[in-house]
Amino acid sequence: MDIIAALQAAVTADGLDREPTAAELDAIETEMPVILARVELLDAQIVTLDRTPTEVDERRIRRARRRVMAARRALTNQAAAAVTGGAA
Repeated sequence: MDIIAALQAAVTADGLDREPTAAELDAIETEMPVILARVELLDAQIVTLDRTPTEVDERRIRRARRRVMAARRALTNQAAAAVTGGAA
């Protein structure tokens, strides 16, 4: 019979309690405008869950959707500029 106790400790030793790396923090910072825009859109949609959306609610949702699209476009353009070396 093989004893797996030592192997099991090696498997579970990789804890999930580690801090994010600098690269992970940079990625989060880069995507933060998209994250915030999506949170704003979600907030606008949540407001209308239990009632019929008013014209103001619809405008708020449209405006939030445009912000999400603009943030995603900016992030995509930034990534494309980084890949091509800024030549566009």
